[in-house]
Amino acid sequence: MKRWLKMKIVLGAAALLFVGAAAYTAYMYHSFKTAAHAMYHPRSLVQPGVISAVATGGAGRSAGADTGPNAPNPAAISQSKPFTVLVLGVDQRPHDSGRSDTMIVLSVNPAAGSMLMFNIPRDTRTELIGRGREDKINHAFAFGGVDMSIRTVEHFLNHPIDYYVQMNMEGFAKMVDLVGGVTVNNPLDFQYEGHHFAQGNLTLNGTEALAYARMRFDDPRGDLGRNARQRELLKQILAQSVSKEGLLRAKPILEAAGEQIRTDITFDDMTTFLTRIGPSLKQTDTVELKGHGSKINGVYYYFVDDQERQRIHELLEKHLLTTAVSPN
Repeated sequence: MKRWLKMKIVLGAAALLFVGAAAYTAYMYHSFKTAAHAMYHPRSLVQPGVISAVATGGAGRSAGADTGPNAPNPAAISQSKPFTVLVLGVDQRPHDSGRSDTMIVLSVNPAAGSMLMFNIPRDTRTELIGRGREDKINHAFAFGGVDMSIRTVEHFLNHPIDYYVQMNMEGFAKMVDLVGGVTVNNPLDFQYEGHHFAQGNLTLNGTEALAYARMRFDDPRGDLGRNARQRELLKQILAQSVSKEGLLRAKPILEAAGEQIRTDITFDDMTTFLTRIGPSLKQTDTVELKGHGSKINGVYYYFVDDQERQRIHELLEKHLLTTAVSPN
């Protein structure tokens, strides 16, 4: 009789644990879905630029596809199809539409378990698609928001962008804190906004990470040095987000993301990336756009010639189309 009573207690406890786990899972699923819906902002593209008919095999739009305001939504992210993402770090001020302080292109190849990452320097001079003139590429956001930014980047690279992620730079600091901070290898000893960043490995909180990402005038490499630091920070945030520790902090991370991030990646696609693709990415390669700085009428611009743009275009194609990635 006592044995049967013990078994009933054990079974009852197991049932409670099962129900509790199921309830927690349902609660987290609901929180994730709510946050994903808050972040979701499909884009209504401006007049399409000229994109060459190159089959990328990406999950979203292929080159040459219909990209007008009535274009269909991108296809779902899967474990077999590569895709591209434009990450926009936007510095917005009161009574100002803001500018894309950071522009990072990600090429994700799930089959190869790899990601390619590069910045487009904010001062890069190029045609702003939909504006009909050449200007700094980061001004595209001020004139036409996400739509013009995407079309301008597509034209600049002669390559389609499947998805976008827009993050408020002030919210960036909160995201870093929520993932538990980030560790970076700082190549340069410097001080900025009251913080001292010693050379070597550093663990940064959100406020420190934001200052670390913004400094450029004291960097011998200027915007290129800042771009490298921003890529490193993004790599660490992504790694922390898909780690076991990050998933345990999923609820506050998602709530913060819902307030600070806008994207056209759906809830289902986010789930696929976080649970299947992100943890399987074993390699992240970074490249740098080569160019030179010069002034026109007293305004500084960064010039990238056609040969360099073609080099980056070919690197993107190689990464998206092959299973073995080794960019130079």
